[in-house]
Amino acid sequence: MIRSAFKKIFDIRDGEIYISFLMQFYIFLVITVLLIVKPTINALFLSTLGADQLPYGYILVAVTAIVSSYFYNRAIQLFSIKRIVISTLLVFSTFFLVLSFLLHLAILNIWILYFYYLSVSLFAVLVTSQFWILANMVFNAREAKRLFGFIGSGAIAGGIFGGYLTTIIASTYGNKIAIAVAGILILCCIPILNSVWRFRIKRLNFYQRKQRKTREYENYTSSFRIILSSDHLKYLALITGVGVIVAKLVDFQFSDFANSAIPDSDDLASFFGFWFSTFNVIALLIQLFLTNRLLSFFGVTSTLLILPLGIALGCLLFLTFPELWVLIIIKGMDGSFKQSINKASLELSILPIPYQIKNQAKSYIDVVVDSLATGISGFLLIFLIRRLNLPTSYITIIILLFLFVWILLIYKLREAYFNSFRSNIQNSLSGDDTKKRELKKESTVSTAIRILRSENEKDILNLLDRINDIRLKSLKIHIIQLLKHPSEAVVSAAISQLYSYDRGTAVAQVRSLITSKNDEIVFAAMQYLLLHTDLTGDKIFHSYLDHPSDYIANAALLCLAKEAVDNPKIAEKYQLTHRVEVKVNELSLPESDHRKQEIAEILITIGYTGLPKYYSFISAHLYNVDPYITRHAIRAAGLTQDERFVTSLMDFLSEDDFNEVAIEALKNYGGEITKTILRLDQSEGLKDNVRQYIPKVVQSFKTRSSIKVLLRLLGSKDILIRLEATKSLNRLQQDPNRLRLDQKKITRFILKESKYYKNTIRAIATLQNAIGKEDTSRDYDSLTELNIARENLVEILQVQLDQGLQCIFKLLSLKYDHSDIEVAYYGLISDHKEAKVNAVEFLDNLLHAKLKNAMLSLIEYHVIESDQYLHTSSGTHIISESTCISNLMKNRGKKVKLAVLYLIRQLQEPRYITYLKPYRKQKNREVQKALDATIAYLSTL
Repeated sequence: MIRSAFKKIFDIRDGEIYISFLMQFYIFLVITVLLIVKPTINALFLSTLGADQLPYGYILVAVTAIVSSYFYNRAIQLFSIKRIVISTLLVFSTFFLVLSFLLHLAILNIWILYFYYLSVSLFAVLVTSQFWILANMVFNAREAKRLFGFIGSGAIAGGIFGGYLTTIIASTYGNKIAIAVAGILILCCIPILNSVWRFRIKRLNFYQRKQRKTREYENYTSSFRIILSSDHLKYLALITGVGVIVAKLVDFQFSDFANSAIPDSDDLASFFGFWFSTFNVIALLIQLFLTNRLLSFFGVTSTLLILPLGIALGCLLFLTFPELWVLIIIKGMDGSFKQSINKASLELSILPIPYQIKNQAKSYIDVVVDSLATGISGFLLIFLIRRLNLPTSYITIIILLFLFVWILLIYKLREAYFNSFRSNIQNSLSGDDTKKRELKKESTVSTAIRILRSENEKDILNLLDRINDIRLKSLKIHIIQLLKHPSEAVVSAAISQLYSYDRGTAVAQVRSLITSKNDEIVFAAMQYLLLHTDLTGDKIFHSYLDHPSDYIANAALLCLAKEAVDNPKIAEKYQLTHRVEVKVNELSLPESDHRKQEIAEILITIGYTGLPKYYSFISAHLYNVDPYITRHAIRAAGLTQDERFVTSLMDFLSEDDFNEVAIEALKNYGGEITKTILRLDQSEGLKDNVRQYIPKVVQSFKTRSSIKVLLRLLGSKDILIRLEATKSLNRLQQDPNRLRLDQKKITRFILKESKYYKNTIRAIATLQNAIGKEDTSRDYDSLTELNIARENLVEILQVQLDQGLQCIFKLLSLKYDHSDIEVAYYGLISDHKEAKVNAVEFLDNLLHAKLKNAMLSLIEYHVIESDQYLHTSSGTHIISESTCISNLMKNRGKKVKLAVLYLIRQLQEPRYITYLKPYRKQKNREVQKALDATIAYLSTL
């Protein structure tokens, strides 16, 4: 019970407790040692050399850090991090043991004091930096966000314990024993490091391979250049530096005011001791109970703002009330937040950086940048305060200026942090074929001319389709040349392009095509002469309606029917109805043998005439054995806008050969067709293989009404319709003239889809749990049939689970940048765990709190730890099978309902009749029939 409560409070999962405690104890020992050696060395330094030497010590630390960093970074290139860390611990342990021996012999001089002052300063930044590098190796981004708060509490606890331990040992046994204890405690870190390496890192064996590969193929690059080449690292280094400067200035101002307010040295020491201990206790409480929650709620980069904003508010308060109690608040925020919230956020913010770069750059930032910032703060205190003799209160103004820069840098880091995750995910997917990238379209005029001059029919048609309705004078002569192209499809497309130019363009060439032996060319040419030349309709119809060539006569009749839509008088003048009747009768004769193009043209002609008496001719050819005639019959049915054809046209949506033409045909019905679609969806009367195409039909209207209908389709019980509706909404939003969506509605749909996703996982877990149970009351065959029914339902739900995830991300694309969501989605569904982890962390920083809380943990558990998720109670709760069945009957579409009813029959339990009675009036006939059969069967048991 205690273990469960502990895991719940600190969000530590199975398999993480041991490694978390090891890492926590490691940093506890490091900070304990630091709190022993730092006050001891500082006391020796101050008592011998005086406080006036401190600013110079700051500067010397900066110079030493820069020089030593070069050799340290070379070592990183040549040796493993484990070897470097152990060597560092051994070196510093030796230093401190030697110092203890020197103190015992009372051998101290200015050079030894400066050496150890610099050693402790380097120890403080170097060993802690190595610990966090190790932590970045041990935990991925998601684990780190949950566990760094708990692990970091070890550092604060070490600060509290080390301070008390130093007081006890130094006062009882002297400084020499305290330093010796510190040297021994450092060595205790080595077996912990070996355990961590063996338990976690060596087993993964990832970083070692990566490091060897880097050493073999990469040349050495200085840390400074690495940081300059990366916006992410550059902003991180600047934030670290500015933070150190602010901390030093705050500390100086706090100490100066305290010294002025409390002249007695013993009282001052007591004052410092009380508040520093209090700050550490507050920091520990924040680290244990707030850090993880704040990181989860705000994200990494936003959490970084808490410290500078808190100090800024304190500084503004100090300008109003320049009192010591205000400085206590400011110092308290710096001391408490810096070691808890801010430390965890900074360590997490470097996670997206590749390991080898991170190892080298982080050491440089923690050692060199930190030390340089310390040196800069020393210069500021020397020259601005002492040389210019400014009051200490002026430091507040300087702090506010640095805080402004600090906050600005955090906002800059936010975008760089996102970009690093984007790059990581894209790099992980670079070898995958998960998503095929579209080829770049050629767009230059020279390229277009080259294509038009080529003989490649497919390339020419693609280009003409892309430049449709674009008037490019430089292409005019080349398009006219296409009228002589051997491809009939190219000639027809070229005629269509001529509408973009001046009226009557290439009229002679087009008129010559009237005598062509191709129906499409003849029709295209005749229509062009009617619509885009000065030739009158009377002249054309008189010349061609009764032409002896059936190519010309049929094309003229079709043009007449099309013209008559807006001009009924011309239909009467040229006896359109009679001519159509004659042609239909001629083509309907049993012994007639006509070209398929001739039948196709009369079908389209009937569609334009709107004469119901000939619609049977269209119906007769909707299922013609020749796909060419069928396509034209579909077009003709759409032109009629007659309701009798709607069901047939929808049936064609599921056939690849006729899908596009069926959508265009339904589009002719106008927005009113959407009402029919909604009615069919609500009655579950649509065929399974047709449903997915319905949103695409609605989308084709591109109106405000289309948006409304698609949003209503998002309420469908069928996940396939919802998924396709989200795809259609995304396509509409990518249109330059896109219509705005109600973002509150989209948020509600995302939350609803997340709940659907969770319920699907719960149902799968429940059914899988039931499959594994023994049932002695059943024989082998009966139990096998029952488990097959359960497995069949699980398979359907698993498909819907994937569709649900895709649906969630399509909805997210309507709220956030489409490319960002796409990158995250493909990262999640990839086979690379690193890409999945990066994708979840990327979303964690991208999504608003409400959406993040509703869906992120769900996705993280299922996508990254799916096996554990479905077989444990973490993240979900297994419900009773009867409740699961009831929920599925209530909230799912036809396919799931039929599978559930089959499962109920295999369960052979009459009590399910009670569960089924509320669903007796099913709109779908197939479901209703299965429901009645199931109730009847259970009644016999």
